[in-house]
Amino acid sequence: MRLWVRIWVRFGFGFGPGCGFRFGAASGATSAADAAPSSAPDPRRWLILAVASAAQFLAVLDMTAVNIAFPAIGADFRSASTAELSWVLNAYTIVLAALLVPAGRLADAIGGRRSFLAGIALFGLASVACGAAPDLGTLIAARVVQGAAAAVLVPTSLSLALPAFPERERATAVGVWTAVSAVAASSGPMAGGLLAASDWRWIFFINPPVVLAAWAAGLRLLPRTGPVGGERRRLDPLGTLLVLLGTGSLTTACVEAADWGYGAPATVGFLAAGLVVGALAVAHVRRHPDPVVDPALFRTRAFTAAALGLLSYFLAYAASLLAATLLFTWSPARAGLAVTPWPLTVLVVSMLSGRVIRALGKRATAVVGGVCFAAGPVCWLFLAGGDSAHYAVEFIPGLVLTGIGAGLYQPVMFAAAGLLPARQLSLGSGVLMMSLQGGSALGVAALVVITGGVARPGLDALRAGWVFTAVTAAVAAVAGAALGMGVRTGSRENRGSGADPVRHH
Repeated sequence: MRLWVRIWVRFGFGFGPGCGFRFGAASGATSAADAAPSSAPDPRRWLILAVASAAQFLAVLDMTAVNIAFPAIGADFRSASTAELSWVLNAYTIVLAALLVPAGRLADAIGGRRSFLAGIALFGLASVACGAAPDLGTLIAARVVQGAAAAVLVPTSLSLALPAFPERERATAVGVWTAVSAVAASSGPMAGGLLAASDWRWIFFINPPVVLAAWAAGLRLLPRTGPVGGERRRLDPLGTLLVLLGTGSLTTACVEAADWGYGAPATVGFLAAGLVVGALAVAHVRRHPDPVVDPALFRTRAFTAAALGLLSYFLAYAASLLAATLLFTWSPARAGLAVTPWPLTVLVVSMLSGRVIRALGKRATAVVGGVCFAAGPVCWLFLAGGDSAHYAVEFIPGLVLTGIGAGLYQPVMFAAAGLLPARQLSLGSGVLMMSLQGGSALGVAALVVITGGVARPGLDALRAGWVFTAVTAAVAAVAGAALGMGVRTGSRENRGSGADPVRHH
């Protein structure tokens, strides 16, 4: 597997008319949770956040820890090629990206609590299957199931936690959730290396005890959510299929392009298929009465700004992290240690982001975060000086600046899911996480093209990459400036309904 793919997953998280089957009350009705926020915060809110964050931690950890075990897995399955082994990683990544939006829609239809409990149970069973896999085919199949379970957990974890917090605490809650992701992303390689030193199967076998504890705690703590009264939600099988095929094709093209070749028929074919199917999906959801992705989501300007901002931000994030890692010509373990100031800064700043947001406001915090992130690659652009470069003087300032930017920007933008009605929180979270996954895949692909796809690009090629990351981070800052602009009139919920589809904060 090529170096850029290994580094991307090792260090970057990145680090929501039918067939007649219906759920709950009529489509135009609003649930009780939409009517008004609770007058008093849930006293169990921090415990709920802990359960949700545990699921997020597992989903991210299993993306980053497995990559470091590739040599050990290859030693067990000696007949497998590197390309075949890469699907142990890619199967999880592609399925997770493709299912985020449909899983979020389903969670809104049947209830976030039910989806969360089913998802985390499936994740635990898939982990056991991965650890016990007798051959590579079984391992890849189990990773597909594990990716599907993670796609259920990621959007529902945030949508279950957010409503428990009053508006003034939501940025802090999302900051904690973001910090957990940063810890998982940064500790994954270390945990994977330690476990793989004994047996790579322990990477999967450590999941079930955590899953069991989180499932039991979730059963007791998580609020019962879902449609109430006579509300009915139609399934949209055609829209779901189009979203799956479009997202899966585009993600596969981005992930496999370096191995297949950027002009190879397979790469071009998957890319073209993804674009065509994506266009068909957009046309479909605009006509369907209850589509898998409701266009009304994007009538909330702040939510649209958050989705576009996160896409641009993770273009910069993934490309910048890969460029920083490629800069260091040391061993992979030492290069990983060199990048550590970045996630550590994200961890600290994310935990403090709530205070910063209360002091500056959401819009200013997002702009400052985007600008700080853009300043990181600008530092490297002017300070990096070649083989005699001094790490502490020339590289750490950029790592700290990007860490500050990430710690400020992500909590504000992910918290935009809280602008949506409670019955759309999981779908909205899935859309935002889709921006994360799509931006990360495109960011890595863009940097590989810019640097020529070589394992050790020269400083001039990396400087071009830093220009790209600075520009995309600046675009993310501009998107942050659009936060707090409210909702467009004429949304589907507004027409013929007395309910306000968006709680204005």
